[in-house]
Amino acid sequence: MLNIATQRIGARAALNASKKRCLSSTVPENIDHMTSGWNIQDIDDFSKPGSWTIKTFNKISEKGLAKFPSESYGIQPESETAHAIMLRSHKLQEEEVNPCIRAIARCGAGTNNVPVARMTDIGIPVFNTPGANANAVKELILCGMFLGSRRIVGGINHMKDLGSKGEAKERVEKDKAMFGGRELKDKTLAVIGLGHIGASTARDASALGMTVTGYDPGLSIVSALKLPKEMSLCDSIISAVSTADYISVNIPYIKGEGGTHGIIGQEVISNFKSGAVLLNFARGELVDSDELKKHLDNNDGRYVSDFPDDTLWDHENSVIMPHLGASTEEAEDSAAGMAAETIREYLETGTIRNSVNFPSVSLPDTPDGTIRITVINNNKPGVLASITDCFAKHGMNITQQINKSREQIAVNVLDIEPGEEIALKDLQREITMTEGVLSSRIIFGTPGTGYARNIDGEYWV
Repeated sequence: MLNIATQRIGARAALNASKKRCLSSTVPENIDHMTSGWNIQDIDDFSKPGSWTIKTFNKISEKGLAKFPSESYGIQPESETAHAIMLRSHKLQEEEVNPCIRAIARCGAGTNNVPVARMTDIGIPVFNTPGANANAVKELILCGMFLGSRRIVGGINHMKDLGSKGEAKERVEKDKAMFGGRELKDKTLAVIGLGHIGASTARDASALGMTVTGYDPGLSIVSALKLPKEMSLCDSIISAVSTADYISVNIPYIKGEGGTHGIIGQEVISNFKSGAVLLNFARGELVDSDELKKHLDNNDGRYVSDFPDDTLWDHENSVIMPHLGASTEEAEDSAAGMAAETIREYLETGTIRNSVNFPSVSLPDTPDGTIRITVINNNKPGVLASITDCFAKHGMNITQQINKSREQIAVNVLDIEPGEEIALKDLQREITMTEGVLSSRIIFGTPGTGYARNIDGEYWV
């Protein structure tokens, strides 16, 4: 459960205080057209000075944060009343998500450091930035292929050793035969997983003169269009790796039954071509290190990985890097910028894209004379009907709406025309406390205002 009451977020006094802190807002320039035809009795509640507050963990790219306009957004790492969270590698704890938080965005593709399942339970969308670091990782995979082809690391270390003894010039020509290798041209690369990174890797490998094969049972049309025309697709991982000189693993890590933990195990490894180089820049847990060690012990092939490995870290046929995949200025700028834009869209319009736990949702601009209301609820029969009934009984017309669901969560975005006199705060309370509803927002174009939640049957604003 989200921290509430004494054992969660503090005593009732603290909860009441957070209600006041979370209501900050500013008067929008277009408030007249937004409320044309409305008799809003509680307009003052939606027009107090304030701004959106973004809480950050880790060091977030300044170029990315610049996507938030300073006149309506503030970046406060220590804020206890923020409206959204941005983070990179920080392992987010539930108690760090205060009741005001509307959204969480990770600057990167993976979200294993965020309690996604719990955030879904309480109605908070979690966003990531797919593709933002794809070029950086792709370039490191290409680097990994060169490192696996030529014993470059071993050669460098050998030269350092000779240099320390003053023997480098004397021994270099004689010893270079110890570090022979092969070229990438005309070799075969198997790409397992053809998302942003995999597709980009396949395209560039083809440009290097390699034959490229691949496997991805969930290949999207977008990714398929990015693949080289001459690339062939296989019907299984084993089929893909059996003829490959290089194998690049680019699939997500999924725990549990039917997941991908140890998917590169004995069955797959036993089908490796002699001398094959395995490249793992996705997740360390995808590879069964014990089985791979048996394979490498026979001096058959090499392993290049971007993740710590207690079994293979010092193996003569492995190169282990310190998770450098997305560690470029460009990737950090791109990921932070994408995360900032995603948060802005959600806070300002209710649009959802790149969420790992919520459906994608987008509605055209709010028509004149209407107010946009978003509702997040459990995806159960009858809840949507109850929500629309709240508007109908007050004579309010829904001019446009969208309802999308994803597993246990449903999201509604509705633009409403005025009906009988009713204070917005009363309408919002009625909607929010409808059975099955988790939260609601009245999007006034006003930073920070209009958020309410149903937390264990208690009304929060």
